[in-house]
Amino acid sequence: MLENIKAFVLDMDGTIYLGNELFPFTKDFLSRVEETGRKFYFFTNNSSKSQQAYIEKLSNMGIAISKEQMMISSHVMIRFLLENHPGKSVYVVGTPSLLNEFRSFGIPLVEEDPDIVVLGFDTTLTYEKLSRACHSIRNGCIYYGINPDLNCPMEGGTFIPDCGSMARLVEASTGRYPEFFGKPSKYTLNYMIQETGYRPDEIAIVGDRLYTDIAVADQSEVTSILVLSGESTLKDVENGDIKPDLIVKDLSEITREL
Repeated sequence: MLENIKAFVLDMDGTIYLGNELFPFTKDFLSRVEETGRKFYFFTNNSSKSQQAYIEKLSNMGIAISKEQMMISSHVMIRFLLENHPGKSVYVVGTPSLLNEFRSFGIPLVEEDPDIVVLGFDTTLTYEKLSRACHSIRNGCIYYGINPDLNCPMEGGTFIPDCGSMARLVEASTGRYPEFFGKPSKYTLNYMIQETGYRPDEIAIVGDRLYTDIAVADQSEVTSILVLSGESTLKDVENGDIKPDLIVKDLSEITREL
């Protein structure tokens, strides 16, 4: 199944590292990908940090990549806004890093009377930001979410609430749930295909979550590979509707097959 794969698009948290701890098998996998003439890219649903922050985090772990190799969910959202809502004002519920990412693309950000509310993974969330967003959403503002993840995995097998959980809180207050643009949306799948330049049947998406990493490739020619080094378990696969094309313990099993 991997013979025709020319590009691997890798999730990060739970796939190549947990929190700030790189898995011991990650570098061997990346080296093997390059040795066999293939390419690797990273895609993270975590919208709390900028593209450059992830590039620097990987660099500190001994992994040097180009900007083209680092894809983030917020860029999928930004591209959609630029193409479909040019010039519209946006209130972003997010970290300072996320807001700067929007500004760098010329998105007009406001705090009052926005045309659009965008909910990101905000580790700096305050009641004031939440209240402001709910007020605009309740009054009929266009409402989008960046990534639907309920939890973000951390070291030691722990988790913290992610953007999807925040969206449920907003839903409880406003009755509205956003359209999401990170994995598993088809916006993200199309973004990956466009950015890598490969055909769908030449791409493998690798990740640890069934409802994001694996679901994004569902009903497409892209190969999905579930690693059991993060959130999802074999029991989740048995009980769920989303089925990966391959299931491996971790990246080391793929390394041996390349």
